Amino acid sequence: MAIRLVIFDCDGVLFDSEDANIAFYNEVLRLCGEPPMLGAEQVACHALASAQLFEKYYGDRPHLLARVQTTAKQLDYGPFYRLMSPKPLLRPVLAELRANYAVAMATNRGQTTQGVLEHFDLQPFFDLAVGVLDVPRPKPYPDMLMRCLEHFSLGAEEAVFVGDQTSDAECARAAGLHFVGIGPAAATSVLRIAELAELPALLAGLG
Repeated sequence: MAIRLVIFDCDGVLFDSEDANIAFYNEVLRLCGEPPMLGAEQVACHALASAQLFEKYYGDRPHLLARVQTTAKQLDYGPFYRLMSPKPLLRPVLAELRANYAVAMATNRGQTTQGVLEHFDLQPFFDLAVGVLDVPRPKPYPDMLMRCLEHFSLGAEEAVFVGDQTSDAECARAAGLHFVGIGPAAATSVLRIAELAELPALLAGLG
């Protein structure tokens, strides 16, 4: 069956946003009187939803966990958008895809799910954006992708999910979608691209 819907992860797929996310979480920690994230924590803050991240590192300290969660909700992400860089040829690729497919975003971002599209003026290229606050469970659970399928009344075989993390691949597998890996996820993916510009040709080959 032909592909009718392309769903993108956000961070690492549409944007290089490691610096922005690390800076945001480090500011949260600074406001809470905690040291900045280092090493594995920095990697985790790019792959996990805020709730997952905070539970992982502060779940054993309930009072600190509550303070970090509250601070993150109150901190404006706006100043950190300037640290995000759209992937090369992002807008032309999205425009090409938008002419042939429904296009959606499924991200573990929370309050900034819509904000990132607005800030970079990408709303015209997306029919739907689903974030962690829109579903019961974050990735790697399939809830976001299932929400996308329901919105467009499509079957899993008619959709593809483009992601850069192992959790994205797990999410696609749980929902029954085709998965295209980019970045770290490409190493273990049957369908893979090195750059977004390769995606239209790959999708055309799927039928």
